[in-house]
Amino acid sequence: MSENTEVVVIGGGYAGVMAANRLTSRDDVNVTLINPRPSFVERIRLHQLVAGTHDAVTDYKQVLGDGVRLVVDTVTRIDAAGRGLTLASGGTVRYDHLVYAVGSGSADPRVPGAAEFAHPIATLEDARRLRPAVEAASPNAPLTVVGAGPTGIETAAELAEQGHTVTLVCGGVLGPYLHPRGRRSVAGRMAALGVTVLDGPGTKVTAVTRDTVTLADGRELPSEVTVWTVGFGVPDLAARSGLSTDALGRLLTDETLTSVDDPHIVAAGDSAAPSGLPLRMSCQAAIPLGARAADTVLSRIAGEQPSTLHQVFAGQCISLGRDAGIFQFAHRYDVAVGFHIAGRAGAKLKEFVCKGIIEHLAGEGHKPGSYRLHKVSGGSKRQQLLLQTEHTEHTEHADRAESPAAVEHAA
Repeated sequence: MSENTEVVVIGGGYAGVMAANRLTSRDDVNVTLINPRPSFVERIRLHQLVAGTHDAVTDYKQVLGDGVRLVVDTVTRIDAAGRGLTLASGGTVRYDHLVYAVGSGSADPRVPGAAEFAHPIATLEDARRLRPAVEAASPNAPLTVVGAGPTGIETAAELAEQGHTVTLVCGGVLGPYLHPRGRRSVAGRMAALGVTVLDGPGTKVTAVTRDTVTLADGRELPSEVTVWTVGFGVPDLAARSGLSTDALGRLLTDETLTSVDDPHIVAAGDSAAPSGLPLRMSCQAAIPLGARAADTVLSRIAGEQPSTLHQVFAGQCISLGRDAGIFQFAHRYDVAVGFHIAGRAGAKLKEFVCKGIIEHLAGEGHKPGSYRLHKVSGGSKRQQLLLQTEHTEHTEHADRAESPAAVEHAA
């Protein structure tokens, strides 16, 4: 009797849980999920944790299938040649196939004073540290949220709805993803909540102190608590382990999500860069990517050719406090259109989506293979981008080869 195949998933977020659950569809596969926390984090609710309207965690028993073994630990190194992992606790884990789904966190702000005085909100630990700072703020204290993407908008709205005096510093455009119609709707809600929105080219933050935020146009804003929501970074585990990554540190893969270095390693979620063209960092992308990564591993175990990536986006869903929200619809290739749902209906749709994500994960845990959204056709635009990239790289390579400097170097 042959031994079971050992598959290890690093990271227990949206992508990792989906992948782990799906991998249990084969009885001859042992699935281990390694995650530094004992509970599943609902990252899309971290702004609620800061405002005290949700704890943003779910017991893994609710989302993980019975066939997944959970190891609470941190992977410090991947030994691709030996197919082994080193853990922070000092232990090691062997694998036959590896799913790299380490997610993302806060990027280095690189703005003087931001790392010291501003509070990030990208992780559970970040949000838990920020919550008491908000609670301790004096009545009517000025709170500043830097960054006007979904996290910044949601955090500003949530805090304002709780009665705080909030300024949202956009550093450019309010809700860059949004269609102008959706943007006007969000701006109206912000005004109704009393949020001061500062947008335009002069609103990039140039410095942060304990009680001020300085903008590029010279304005200095009083700020008792500053929340930093600008940018995401990914863990450097892949790079430290000698695997090929993009400039941000995401694992480079082909269109089956297989590492360009090793067919036994696949990636999913925010830490994956398929063909060097990563998808938008979001749970909307992470869950289908997790399913696709699992399918790639299962195909290889079965001796079959894995299918390539298909990714369809519906839009962007943003809560605007507990009583309002917006669902910004988009083309399948992730560009916003004019139609959106706002107000109370938008809030209900946002909550439906949040609960639906947990149901998707739990459903896959109960019935592996039941999730199908990652197979919906919608990859034509991506194929065009891939062809354009290949053409550009080919042209640049030809130009370099024909240049006098390239000839001289070759000689």
